[in-house]
Order: sequence, then structure tokens, then C-alpha cells
Amino acid sequence: MDTAAVNRRMRRKGWLAGGAALAAAVLALTGCTTPDNGGGGSSTGEAVDDGTTLTMWTRAATQTQSEAFVAAYNASHKNQIKLTVIPTDDYQAKIGTAAGSNSLPDLFASDVAYLPNYTSAGLFQDITDRIDGLDFAADLAQSHIDAGTWKGKKYAVPHTIDVSVLFYNKDLYQQAGLDPEAPPTTLEELGEQARAVAKLGGDIGGTYFGGNCGGCLAFTWWPSIWAAGGEVMNADGTESLLNSAEAKAVYAFYRGLYEDGAVASGAKEETGATWTAPFPDGKVGVMPMPSTMLGQMPSSTGVAAIPGLGGGASTFVGGDAIGISNSSTHADQAWDFIAWSLGDEAQVEVLAKNGDVVARTDLASNKYSEADPRLVTINEVAAKGRTPLAINMGAAVNDPNGPWTVLFRDAVFGDASRIDADNDAITAILAG
Repeated sequence: MDTAAVNRRMRRKGWLAGGAALAAAVLALTGCTTPDNGGGGSSTGEAVDDGTTLTMWTRAATQTQSEAFVAAYNASHKNQIKLTVIPTDDYQAKIGTAAGSNSLPDLFASDVAYLPNYTSAGLFQDITDRIDGLDFAADLAQSHIDAGTWKGKKYAVPHTIDVSVLFYNKDLYQQAGLDPEAPPTTLEELGEQARAVAKLGGDIGGTYFGGNCGGCLAFTWWPSIWAAGGEVMNADGTESLLNSAEAKAVYAFYRGLYEDGAVASGAKEETGATWTAPFPDGKVGVMPMPSTMLGQMPSSTGVAAIPGLGGGASTFVGGDAIGISNSSTHADQAWDFIAWSLGDEAQVEVLAKNGDVVARTDLASNKYSEADPRLVTINEVAAKGRTPLAINMGAAVNDPNGPWTVLFRDAVFGDASRIDADNDAITAILAG
């Protein structure tokens, strides 16, 4: 493929910006001749624990869970994992560079939003038969399996799962005269409760959101669109539907809260760096956030599903999936780690014990979740979630200068009449 042509095409779409552009360029080149993903060495298809040293990469966002997995595995197996944690903002570029030189680690995890980029470029080995051979294959989080499937073949399994849920401050609810055991079941109720808390005054806000953070608002606002029966894009991820009636109603809802002063200060400028900070500090009444924040919350925090206008409930199932790289010559040993990480002991004693969402529906209720009803709620919500898939998701949605950010800022803070035109700009990138 003509590298210059790839770069020219990406510049026209405004994609060339730092490390993400480098990753995209390399992936475009590696994707020109997609391999059969068989791997470089011999493979029996079985899990092998023979003392091999394996390399593994993960992004900093999932460092805690990855380190816990690796420590437990290394302590109980002959194989040993050498884990490298890479800053999240540098991760795509690092993967892209390594893919271009066929020097990926044996195992690497990926934000599920970017899995289609990697599977379509042939960066993972086909592990369809290995996954299907697991006794609990049908119980694995289907959203992550779907995200790691390309043209009918499976390349990745759940590594860590993060879902968007509502957190609400029971102490503030009580002070505002609200029932602390009655979280909102509709967006309308969320608005009423947020406004009631905001009336407490001072530095207390009814709700909060990352008003300049595309990833934050896709993660927390799209579930309200789904809950109301809407979609955010078409099935193959090439057309944006973020100008639907359901979507516009969600934007109008948050615009109303902002204009009424029910949103804590700083939301309009929030880039995501401090997005989750105000709530644990006791300054916000109710807001959707990542479920992985539960461990940082005071005991008075309640958890509920994210509702839509008129009711319903949904969640964005995020987190990371993991697979065996196409550079690895130790596929059987790498699979030993993956299969172990999905087993009962690892799921319960590593993930559930830490308050994280398990990757298997049959383990959603376990000795740790039973001790905290909030974990049961999170696990139940995760089973009903969605993970939208699009090869160009990063450029269209997560890019801080991308068209999704432009759309929701117009809808909430600016000229809402531009939503349709902004949506067309999203589709232009999704369609490639």
C-alpha cells in the first residue's frame, strides 16, 4: 500500500494528531494484507504451563486489575508473565509501532472500543476453538466477545469490565428531603432529584458531567438513548444515529439541567481529567460514572442503572479485552494465562474480591457481591449492557477534537440547530 496515500487520506479527515495518528497509519498498513492469525510458532491448541516467560502489555487505565491478575498467576504457575503498563494516551501508538515491526508482546489488552481496529488488521491470533471449548463459554460477557469477533472468528476475551451506572449520594438526598432509598428510574426523576440537591446551595451540585470529554459522555449518555429505544449508530458502525429523536431528547434534558444551574461548576470545561472527582468528595447528588469507581465511594453511596426518558435502563459495557498477539510464538502458554484468568478462582478471588465486575454471568452472584448489594446491582446491569462497535470509533467519538464532541457541545451549550450537520460529520468519519 502507498504510505503517502494513507497519510493524505487521514489528513483530509483530520486524523493525524500525535500518537493516535501513528497508530492509525501503521494499522492501515498492516491491515492491507490481513494474515490468517495462526501465530508464528507451533501450537497444540491446549493450555501449556511449562515455565515459559511471556510478555504482556496493558494500558494504565486497567493497571490495578492487570497487576492483580499477573501477580496471582505468577504465584501459582510455572509460566511467568512479564507485564508492561503503558500510559493510556500512548497505548494506541505503542501498539501500532509494534505491529508494524512484528514485535507485539505475547499478550496485549485493548479498550473494547478499539478492538475492531486490531482484529481487522490481523494483530490477534484466532482463538475461536479455544474459546468455544471452555466449559463456561456461554457465560462469558457477550459484549466483549462480540467486540473481539471479526468476520466470524473470535480473537479476544474479557480482561476487565467497566460499566456505566448511576451513583447517588444518600446523605445529600436526605438533606434535600429525598428518599435515600429511591434512586431515579427515569431521566425525568433524575432531573427532579438533581434540582432538589442543587437547592442545598454552596458548592453542592445536583449532577456533573464531562462537558468537553467525548469518551465520558458516550459512556454515560448513550445508555439513556438505548434505554429509550434509540440507537447511536447502525449495525456495522458506519453511520451515526446521534441525531435521532431519542438522542436529541437526552441532550435537551442535560441542557435544561445546565441552564437551571443544577450542574456543578466546571462541567462545561471538564476534559475528563477530573470528571469523577466531585462525587466522591461529596459535592454532587447524582451522576452516571464508571462502576470501577465504587471502591472510592463512601459507604453512603447508592448505585442504580442509568435510565432513559420515560424509564428503561441500559449501560455502556466498556473495559478491556485481551488476546494472543500475532507476533507470539507461545500461543499455548499464552492461552494458559487467558483460560486461567477466566476461571472461577481468578474471577472471584481477583476481580470480585476487589469489587470489580466479573466477566462471567454465572459468577455475578458470589461471596463478595452478596456482601454488598451494590455489586449485585452492577453485575446485573452489566448483563444488560451494550458495546457499540466501529472501526473508526476513536476518531469519531473519543478524539477530543472530533465531531461527537462538537455535536454534544452544540446541543448542550451552543447552537442545537447544528445537531444534524454535526451528525453528518460523525458519519463521514465512521464510514471511512
